[in-house]
Formats: sequence, C-alpha cells, structure tokens
Amino acid sequence: MWLKVIIVILFLAVLASLSSALVFLLKDFGAPESKRTLYALGIRIGLAALLLICIFYGFQAGILSSTAPWDTRI
Repeated sequence: MWLKVIIVILFLAVLASLSSALVFLLKDFGAPESKRTLYALGIRIGLAALLLICIFYGFQAGILSSTAPWDTRI
C-alpha cells in the first residue's frame, strides 16, 4: 500500500514540476539569462525516473500487478 502512495505522490510532483516549467516559460519569455524552465524540466526528468523505478520495483516485488485483459497469465 505504501508503494502506491509513493507512486501517486511522485506522479503529482511530476505534474507540478511540468506546470511550473510552463509558468516559468511564459513569465520569462524574452529573458535570455533565465534558466528556471530548464531547472524545472530537469527536476521533472529526475522525478519521472524515480517514478519508473518505483513502478518497476513494484512489479518485480509482486506488490503491483496488471489486470489488463491482454496480460493474462496461464
């Protein structure tokens, strides 16, 4: 259960970082020295990597499972 909570929190953090990058892009339009958008997107990449690691760990440990109809186990 704790892993699912971590995954949801990481997903929301990725969305927050992506939206902050958009805000920085729109606010700093024309400012050549501003790197806030770049930093926000870098944080998003790090959070997305952590999210994927948590998902892979969950599948490998058996905490998460797939219920997709095309992923039936015989």
